[in-house]
Amino acid sequence: MGEKQFDAVVIGAGFAGLYMLHRLRQRGLSVKVIEAADGVGGVWYWSRYPGAKCDSDSIFYNFTFSEELYKKWRWKDRYASQPEILEYLNFVADELDLRPNIQFKTRVNKAKFNNERKQWEIETDSNETFTAKYFISGVGCLSTTNIPPFEGTETFKGEQYHTGRWPHEKVDFTGKRVVIIGNGSSGVQAMPEIAKEAKELTLLMRTPHYVAEARNKRLSKEEQDQAIANYAEIRDSFSTTPGGISMYTTGKSATEFTAQQQKETLDYVWDTGGLALGSVYTDTGINKETNFVVSQYVRDKIDEIIENPEKAQLLHPDYYITTKRLIIGTNFYEIFNEEHVNLVSLKENPIQGIVEDGVKLSDGTIECDVIIYATGYEAMTGSLLKIDIQGRDGQTIQEKWGEGRDVKTYLGLTMENFPNFFMITGPQSPSVLTNMPAAIEQHVDWIDHCIEYLETNALQTIEAQKVSELKWGRQCDDLANATLFPHTNSWYTGANIDGAQRGFVIYVGGLNNYKQICDQVADNHYEGFSFEKAQANVVLQ
Repeated sequence: MGEKQFDAVVIGAGFAGLYMLHRLRQRGLSVKVIEAADGVGGVWYWSRYPGAKCDSDSIFYNFTFSEELYKKWRWKDRYASQPEILEYLNFVADELDLRPNIQFKTRVNKAKFNNERKQWEIETDSNETFTAKYFISGVGCLSTTNIPPFEGTETFKGEQYHTGRWPHEKVDFTGKRVVIIGNGSSGVQAMPEIAKEAKELTLLMRTPHYVAEARNKRLSKEEQDQAIANYAEIRDSFSTTPGGISMYTTGKSATEFTAQQQKETLDYVWDTGGLALGSVYTDTGINKETNFVVSQYVRDKIDEIIENPEKAQLLHPDYYITTKRLIIGTNFYEIFNEEHVNLVSLKENPIQGIVEDGVKLSDGTIECDVIIYATGYEAMTGSLLKIDIQGRDGQTIQEKWGEGRDVKTYLGLTMENFPNFFMITGPQSPSVLTNMPAAIEQHVDWIDHCIEYLETNALQTIEAQKVSELKWGRQCDDLANATLFPHTNSWYTGANIDGAQRGFVIYVGGLNNYKQICDQVADNHYEGFSFEKAQANVVLQ
């Protein structure tokens, strides 16, 4: 097939791809979005497991760039379920008439920058080639599923599922023996739902996590009306708060309160529900004393809820709270009081492999009818590293990033040697430490204004300078090292993927501060970037 020329090609039709398409199309550019699924939604298209929900309050889990669009939608629940989020993204696609610019059921296999033509050449699995001045990734931080390489998975005679690639039709667990491997967010959300049907449910757990109560509920009409009325405040929180979302805080350290006051405050947060265990005190992520107060509170709650002391002890997390993503669930700890729900610590009894009738552990086999892999994603870099992306002189992104172990970016948006390639919520940006729609809006707006600058000034390419990458990497490292994050192995560092351990690749300084840095770079005529006109290379300092 011949080449198809566009001003911009965007990968992915989730939150990021849809908004990027809207902004560039408003600018009058020709845009093609390439999406592997047969519909919009991104991760919310694929993650259809029982109990799947967002962990941001739903009134913040939407676009705010358009007041008209915002006020046309009303969320049903405090925490929106996967079907409702998918419905919302379809609503957005229809309201903005985005589908004509999206090519579904197509996967990008390769993208190469042609230095002579100053264009990106993008090849797909349907043997099509697209060329574009701008190449933009909206693949997301959590879209490439991780299934550990257990031996024998192909021999299992029962059903196998991954929470990140769930079937569209309902899976019936009635009367079945179910094993779920992993207890991150998807495992915590799925287990209480599966336990309602399964004859037996066994969790194989490597590391216990802190799970806060969601206190999910149906939103009343009055609460929906209030959210509509508060549009300006909600939009403001996207850019003025560290997480892009308003959350309860005392504004103080736990060390400023008595033990009784600490308990009363934490009781309030627990009973109210949500992620405020991470924001209730200002120094939870940097002060070991405060962190211990909050961590121990959750461990005490586990002991209070779970009747079997041995099970409770196994579920005690021992890392610093918030240094792995805080999980919210509904009656997660309570299900371990049910006779048909079992718990196995893989630290004490590791998996040896999958066999035809179940999961083989060191001390024997757990027979089952269904295996569920709630083993997460190759987070932050995995989706990009799966694509053959080549910059100048054929340098691949795999080579650039040392297969993910030495990530280099400028602002988490761009890279040296990869002109006109932009990453929405890429590594070394705030991304997963924020309310994702807020981070996405900030990145898309910045990219859009950058492209406006290039078009207005007749510039062919923009490219991060090497020194800018080095400075930004040091800045991200210095910020992370001033916190408790580096003390914990997590999917933030790739620790959930065998052989993928890397440095901390998230900007931890808060979305509000990050936005100010990005805006300052733009205001200073995109300081730290090199630009190319048709013939001459011009470096602006």
